[in-house]
Amino acid sequence: MQTATRVTQRTATAASGNTVSILAFGGDISSASKDAVLGAYHGLNEAASHVLLDFTGVDYINSSGIAIVIQMLLEAGKAGTQAIGIFGLSAHFQKVFTMVGINKYAAMHKDEATALAAV
Repeated sequence: MQTATRVTQRTATAASGNTVSILAFGGDISSASKDAVLGAYHGLNEAASHVLLDFTGVDYINSSGIAIVIQMLLEAGKAGTQAIGIFGLSAHFQKVFTMVGINKYAAMHKDEATALAAV
């Protein structure tokens, strides 16, 4: 049985002093997650130039969920104003995200500290 997608937003300060918006996902990410995931992304302040996606609390991502993440990254790329990073993926999903080319659109980091150090 699928667990509902949860999304929370918070901010952090990177080592560079930049303010970073963090979208933290929890539960499962599937086709049913589209409104939650894209709605949270669209709800970010347009001035947010650095965004991190936290997958630490995600239990499962299916192919539809990966497509939603790709859609979000493509939207960010078209806008050209946001640098997006990803952290908190399991080893399995790091491999899957790399295989489908997500690492071409977003830097992948092992944890929040490493991601914030890279901003």
